[in-house]
Amino acid sequence: MTNRVSRLILASSSRYRKEMLERLRLPFEAISPDIDETPHPGETPARLALRLSVEKAMAIAANHPDSIIIGSDQVATLDGSPIGKPGNFDAAKKQLQALSGQCVEFHSALAVTDGSRTESADIITRCYFRQLSDAEIVHYLEIEKPFDTAGSAKAEGLGITLMEKMESDDPTSIIGLPLITLARMLRSFGINPTLSAQENPHHD
Repeated sequence: MTNRVSRLILASSSRYRKEMLERLRLPFEAISPDIDETPHPGETPARLALRLSVEKAMAIAANHPDSIIIGSDQVATLDGSPIGKPGNFDAAKKQLQALSGQCVEFHSALAVTDGSRTESADIITRCYFRQLSDAEIVHYLEIEKPFDTAGSAKAEGLGITLMEKMESDDPTSIIGLPLITLARMLRSFGINPTLSAQENPHHD
């Protein structure tokens, strides 16, 4: 089991996902997958997230046959339409104004593979935004600057104060890596994070 844990790879360049995986206290590498993330014609945001999570994992698995690979992708949607990352203050302000009083669904897709067997899942988080005043929106954006976050709110930070409520089977999924589901998947591949956790795991 120890050898397999030492060959755990996160197929991502996201610092948020790396920080989340660190919670499991397992040694891992993070390698950015090089894949085309263009949606297929007629592909729903949920199916896109699930497909990309699998393709990310398989892309890394192709060059690391003795490893357990974790792939993940997240898409935020409002009434079934995707919500992108704002990129700047003005776009984030418009986005939060549009999301005020609305329910946003986050599809946090996850895939784990050893190259021959793959498990995948889509974990949904529903975020119900409060009715937000422009003063709240502007002050929040000036403080947290969530311009690289779909939905313009970081639920792990001050963004939680913009919410009326959140619904999910996995509270970590909103940050982009559903750890409850991931731990279950890893156990099915012979890695029990509870028993394999280390005091000072080394990772890249």
